[in-house]
Amino acid sequence: MNAPDIPPPDTNDDPAGMTRRQLLRHSAWFGGAVVLAVAAGEVVSRVAGSSDTLPSNATLRFAQISDSHIGFHGTANTDVTDSFSDALHRIDALEHRPDFVIHTGDLTHLATPGQFDQVKQMMTGMRTGHVFTVPGEHDSIDDAGQKYRRAFGTGTRGDGWYSFDIRGVHFIALVNTLHMSKLGHLGTEQLDFIRKDVAGLSSDTPIVVFSHIPMFALYPSWGWATDDSVQALSLLRRFASVTCLNGHIHQLFTKTEGNVTFHSATTTAYPLPRPGDGPGPVPVTLPAGRLRHALGIREVGYVRGGHALAIRDERLG
Repeated sequence: MNAPDIPPPDTNDDPAGMTRRQLLRHSAWFGGAVVLAVAAGEVVSRVAGSSDTLPSNATLRFAQISDSHIGFHGTANTDVTDSFSDALHRIDALEHRPDFVIHTGDLTHLATPGQFDQVKQMMTGMRTGHVFTVPGEHDSIDDAGQKYRRAFGTGTRGDGWYSFDIRGVHFIALVNTLHMSKLGHLGTEQLDFIRKDVAGLSSDTPIVVFSHIPMFALYPSWGWATDDSVQALSLLRRFASVTCLNGHIHQLFTKTEGNVTFHSATTTAYPLPRPGDGPGPVPVTLPAGRLRHALGIREVGYVRGGHALAIRDERLG
């Protein structure tokens, strides 16, 4: 599916969301692999493959992958296992070995034990030291995430949320794909976890939040929002730098609001239409040879003593 040449009119899909023209200004859709440098609350982008790289003196590097949808069968991608394997190989081939990998959900398509086992086995073979995950809605289709937690929930709390610290950066893994109707939802127990989790942190601690569904109203009509994200982010308002990483929308997106920068990752499986382009977020079958341009991985670096995360997105084709 090709993007129209003329942006549509500025009509709000939702009072709390963004207009489609505003979305276009902030995003890179099919084939839009970009390099992102985040500094002092400003996001600067460059085309992937240019001379721009992550800081050579980064003290922390990690990679993000998302929406592998192992078990999907359809014309949008006839071999999601192969494209996911390609993404993992590309992470292993990065010039600097990542300290760990984050997978932001929809590891599987139908949440079967076999699919979870396949994803786990594929990621176990990576060169990185650890893989951190959060579930997507496809990972909890029929059991509120029980099979997901049996496979990936060791050491987590509640429905699978947790936090950790690495080299001066505090990471918070959130689950916003359970107990939801249309929009993502965290719930009072998880909000209380966030409140207690950050209570003892200094306000200059860099915070990285990762979840499956976006933590702001990207496009609520399609479920691309979390209904209680405002409450969650209010608990992080005192921190100088907050970065929120998500999947779910299968395309690149960047937005900055005050001290918070949002980055949506692309997928390793199949593209979805841009917001409002068609009746809903259904898999898009691209012309022959174009699929890999819509798939990719993300590399992130942090320099100790700074508040900024440098982010580089790389497409698979």
